[in-house]
Amino acid sequence: MKKTYSTKVNKEKAVLIGVINREQTELQTKEYLEELEFLARTAGVETVKVFTQQLEAPNAKTFVGTGKLKEIQKFVEDNDIDLIIFDDELSPSQLRNIERFFERKILDRTHLILDIFADRARTAHAKVQVELAQYQYLLPRLTRMWTHLQKQKGGSVGMRGPGETEIETDRRIIRDKITRLKEQLKRIDKQMSTQRKNREQMIRVALVGYTNAGKSTIMNLLSKSKILAENKLFATLDTTVRKVVIENLPFLLSDTVGFIRKLPHSLVESFKSTLDEVRESDILIHVVDISHPNFEEQIQIVNETLQEIDSSEKAVYLVFNKIDQFTYIKKDEDDLAPKTRENYSLEDLKSTWMAKENITSIFISAKEKTNLQTFKKMLYDKVRELHIKRYPYNKFLYQNYDENNEIIN
Repeated sequence: MKKTYSTKVNKEKAVLIGVINREQTELQTKEYLEELEFLARTAGVETVKVFTQQLEAPNAKTFVGTGKLKEIQKFVEDNDIDLIIFDDELSPSQLRNIERFFERKILDRTHLILDIFADRARTAHAKVQVELAQYQYLLPRLTRMWTHLQKQKGGSVGMRGPGETEIETDRRIIRDKITRLKEQLKRIDKQMSTQRKNREQMIRVALVGYTNAGKSTIMNLLSKSKILAENKLFATLDTTVRKVVIENLPFLLSDTVGFIRKLPHSLVESFKSTLDEVRESDILIHVVDISHPNFEEQIQIVNETLQEIDSSEKAVYLVFNKIDQFTYIKKDEDDLAPKTRENYSLEDLKSTWMAKENITSIFISAKEKTNLQTFKKMLYDKVRELHIKRYPYNKFLYQNYDENNEIIN
C-alpha cells in the first residue's frame, strides 16, 4: 500500500504576557495583548493563553514576578507550548534571565514585529532595511547561540586578538554587517531620491495610517491596481507609487507601511528612507479604521509617528474607513449614566469630527464603495488647488468636465 505524507505544517503554540502598571490601565493592556495576538496570528503562531500581572513597573530582572513565572512555566510544560511572547521590549538581561528560566524560545513585541517585516519584505530596499533593524536589535542581545555567524565571514584568521572570546568576535561580525548594510542602504536611498526627483512635476499624495486601516484597498480603488490587501497587520511593507487621474487631473498616490503602537525605534530609523515618500508628499490622507474601538488612540499614534519623521505640518485629511463594520451600543432612554465611547453612533462621531476646526474629514467604506465619489471629489479639489498654485500655466489639466467629457465654464 502506497504511503501518503501530510504536507500540513503545525503552527507554533504560544502564550502572551503583559503587565498592567501605572503607564497602562487594565483596559489598555487587554487591547495591547489583543493586538499582540493579531501580530502572532499574522506571523503564523497560535495563541493558547494570555497572562497578565499588575505591577508598579515591569520587573527589572524577569519582567513579571517569580510567582507569575512559575505559574506560566507550569502551564507551558503541561500544554507543550513552543513560544513565549512578551508585549513589551525586553532588555538584554531580562531576555537572558527568562530564557534561562523557561528553556524555550522567547520573543518580545519588537522581535515579533521584526519577524513579520522580514517575512513581508519583497524588494531589495525593504529587505536591507529589515535586516539592518534585525542586526541592530540582536547586537546587545548576543549569546553563544549566535557564534555560527562567524562562519559567514571569510578570512577570519588574524581577526581574533589575544584572549578574545567567541561572543566578542560575533559582536564585531554583527557590527561589520551593520556598517555594510548602512552603506548599501545609502546607495539604494540615493537611487530612490533620484526617482522621486523625476516625479516632481506632479502633485504627490500619500496614504498614511495605522496598520490594517484599509490604505491598500483605497489605493486599489483609486489607482485601479492590484496591491495586496488582506486582514493582516503589515500586509503592505514596500511603498507603492501609482499615477492616478481624476477628471483629467493626474497626480501620484503612494501607499506606505502602516504604523503601530510601540513601533521599534530601530524600525523607524531603518525605514526613514521608505517614509521619505510621506515626507516629500504634498498631501497626506490619514486613513482611520472607524470600526476599531480605540481609533482615537490610533490617530494619536500615527500623528506622533508623523511628528517623528518631520511630517506633522503637512496638509492632512482624515478618511474614516470601514463604516460598514461600525457598531455601537444604544443607550436606553432611562439610562442616566454618561455616554461612553461604545454608546456613540456613527452620526454622533460625524458631528464630532466634522465640527473640529482645521480638520477636513470624510466617512467612507472602501470595501462597499460607500461615499467613494464624495471622497474622490474632495481629493480632486485639494489636488486641483495645489496644482493651480504650482502650475498656473497648465490650466487644461484642471478644467471641470461634465458627464459627456465637455468642459464646464
